[in-house]
Amino acid sequence: MDTFQQTQRTSLFERPGRAGRAAQRGKTNRLLSYAFLTLVGITMVIPFLWMISTSFKPKTEITRPNFFPVEATGANYTEVILDTELPRWYANSLVVAIMSTVSVAFFDTLSGYVFAKYDFPGKRIIFIIFLSSLMVPTEMLIIPWFIMSSNPITGGTWVDTYWGIAFPGMITATGIFLMRQFMQGVPDELLDAGRIDGVSEFGLFWRIAVPLSLPAIGALCIFNFLGNWNAFIWPLIVTTRSEMMTLPVGIQFFSTEAASDWNLIMTGATLSVVPLLIIVIIFQRYIIEGVALTGLKG
Repeated sequence: MDTFQQTQRTSLFERPGRAGRAAQRGKTNRLLSYAFLTLVGITMVIPFLWMISTSFKPKTEITRPNFFPVEATGANYTEVILDTELPRWYANSLVVAIMSTVSVAFFDTLSGYVFAKYDFPGKRIIFIIFLSSLMVPTEMLIIPWFIMSSNPITGGTWVDTYWGIAFPGMITATGIFLMRQFMQGVPDELLDAGRIDGVSEFGLFWRIAVPLSLPAIGALCIFNFLGNWNAFIWPLIVTTRSEMMTLPVGIQFFSTEAASDWNLIMTGATLSVVPLLIIVIIFQRYIIEGVALTGLKG
């Protein structure tokens, strides 16, 4: 009995010590995680801050190693906005991004709803074909896209038109997959109740499925807008006139074979980031909620 009581007494003294060591290890792990994440954050933010800082430097300071400008100037912004076609490039990017985003929001959502809630012949094969298109590199699709854009059979040339720039991103396989995953979580009971009440099939989609899927639709729209705003290769190929170029394509004209106006390039890049920051700051809740909820859908 004495041995048993002594063992119990020893274990009672040891438990707080073990708990304290476990808590200390957990605290150490958290500190290491925070330190690592802070290092990663600084690594990502420094180039962004350098870009903004360079946009305020005169041309004579571009090659200097100083992080902040010695003589800050706003002349770069004045030159880029007033003496170049950057406002037109800005408008072109905005039009193309909005066109594709509106199209993706409707057609990808509708397609995802159909794949999730209806059974029809060849459904699985068609969906696999959609997903298979994700494995084709964009560079390999540029040739057929350009043939479609310049072929009179398609209704005339689409070169140097908003439709020609936007049509490759009007419907995306990624968006269809994303919305299908989310739509599978929409209760079938609600749709059946709507059918009993006489709601049309499109009404079920528009009045029941869409309101329940707004987080995923919001995330899809934001990702699509960001992708089309930053698109470079296809707009570079399908535009020949400077007034129809998008912002990323137009900015590259600040660099020539002889020299690069890095002050103007950084100024244009800084201005191009402004809409993206506004969108992410305002709608970041939809990005996080949409991705998180979509990942939970079976």
